[in-house]
Amino acid sequence: MKLDGIIAFVTVADCGSINEAARQLRLSKSAVSERLTELEHAVGARLLSRNSRQLALTEDGLALLDRARRIVAETREAKEDLARRRGEISGPLRIAVPRAFGDLHLGPILYDFMHRYPDVSVTADFDDRISDLGSSFDALVRIAPADLPKMASERLTISRRTLVAAPSYLDRHGRPETVDQLEQHKAIHYMERGPDDWTFKAEIERVVARVTPRLRVTSCYAMRDAAIAGIGIAWLPTFHSYQAVRDGTLEILDIGVDPDVTPITIAYHNGLGPSAKMRALIDHLKLSIGDPPYWDEGMPLATVATV
Repeated sequence: MKLDGIIAFVTVADCGSINEAARQLRLSKSAVSERLTELEHAVGARLLSRNSRQLALTEDGLALLDRARRIVAETREAKEDLARRRGEISGPLRIAVPRAFGDLHLGPILYDFMHRYPDVSVTADFDDRISDLGSSFDALVRIAPADLPKMASERLTISRRTLVAAPSYLDRHGRPETVDQLEQHKAIHYMERGPDDWTFKAEIERVVARVTPRLRVTSCYAMRDAAIAGIGIAWLPTFHSYQAVRDGTLEILDIGVDPDVTPITIAYHNGLGPSAKMRALIDHLKLSIGDPPYWDEGMPLATVATV
């Protein structure tokens, strides 16, 4: 029984798809299928029911899955323990990062990390769809309020969202100063967040603004650019809007509510503690980003509550 086959099986089970498992493992679909077939031959049982429409674990597959997960986790822990004993900072590192945050900030920081530790090779998947480590990643950078179950995590810094608009838009439509006044304006909405309503925290209360959407998009880049173009008001993370605010092409709006604050964390497999390599990465990220983060330096309202 080969470890590669067990890793492929666990990844497919976690992803629910051979295609997605192949993408995460950086293998072809046929290579993943071959490893699954070899594993099934080795254990003498069919583990997955596969057809053109769906993939499901068989009864034998369900019975094997928990043990297979433990094998993968214990193998990873054994490797990390040996590396920790030797104090090594080398080898492959697989990290998943939200796309926009990775493009704007994590990429340059990772490049500097790789210069500092030339024996480390990095696979960085910038993808908003990845929400769990599974067996494919060593670490996952998250912008979310809750920790992942059964995963260790450390806070890196915070992300704040503020309302922004272009001076040209404010000249035409006026500057809202209360939540109620927002309803007279046009909004640029991020479709992945669900409802078009904006919910804000004002001291201890939650207040809702129903702002007519002028534009709905699935990209924070498009939101920022549309706001700069004067299309409407956007509710953007400051790590997206900070440069435009500093340049004067966007302005932060103060409507008497607190900025939306969410922790930025890094999750990793919960074992005997982070490996020397993971510890080096976490420390490098914290030092490079800062807390409060460098993109909030000099920004209006930048000192409002942390989490």
